[in-house]
Amino acid sequence: MDKQIVLFNDLGLIDYQEAWDYQEALFKKNVDIKSILRNKEIINANEGNNYDSLYQQSEKDVLPKTTHYLFFCEHSPVLTLGKSGNEKNILISKEEMIRQGIQYFKTNRGGDITFHGPQQIVGYPIIDLEMFFTDIGKYLRFLEEVIILTLDEYGLKGERSKGETGVWLDAGMPGNERKICAMGVRCSRWITMHGFAFNVNTNLDYFNTIIPCGIENKKVTSLQKELNHALDYEEVKDKVKTNFEKVFGVQLKQMQ
Repeated sequence: MDKQIVLFNDLGLIDYQEAWDYQEALFKKNVDIKSILRNKEIINANEGNNYDSLYQQSEKDVLPKTTHYLFFCEHSPVLTLGKSGNEKNILISKEEMIRQGIQYFKTNRGGDITFHGPQQIVGYPIIDLEMFFTDIGKYLRFLEEVIILTLDEYGLKGERSKGETGVWLDAGMPGNERKICAMGVRCSRWITMHGFAFNVNTNLDYFNTIIPCGIENKKVTSLQKELNHALDYEEVKDKVKTNFEKVFGVQLKQMQ
């Protein structure tokens, strides 16, 4: 059986708003397609017609299909707050953000406050989950597994922390838990957007400006900190891509 194709693009260093707008446009396109398909199913059911034959009668009436995407990027320093997040978890004033050159956005993803910055792999999958499974919890576990497999290639044991989405080190050791990858997604009609933020050579000082993900008394870490040296950033991205293909059983294809 042929693997599903996921169109891939590395956007490089890009402003957060620009990347968000780009995601939203493709997300909306897929959601609109799902709406068209759903409406045709309803009409077909009401008229008692055979759905498959009804819409294969004319080449002018070919059913649209959703497209899977995966984008990688880096952002200039920016704090983003999830739709259920609490601004009390931001520890600096807006004036101090401006002084430090940190942008701030309230977003429509899940989760609380997090930081994005250079040398952090931000992954934005726009996936039609109905082509895989309709389980958002399972989807998040799949994303976590991508990072866990990548960490394993560097001799690190990535773990899940009960009730806390993302990937951790020493999750079961109170006082020593360290989060290396944060996650927050949006899903409508089983189309996803937003995604994960994997700290590679990230400047962790920025996390002192927030209570990361609204979780107190737990640390944040990076590959660089854990391995005591800077990583080949492009190499890490390649490993994440390979593990995404493995976990989701897909083939990444470079966007033209």
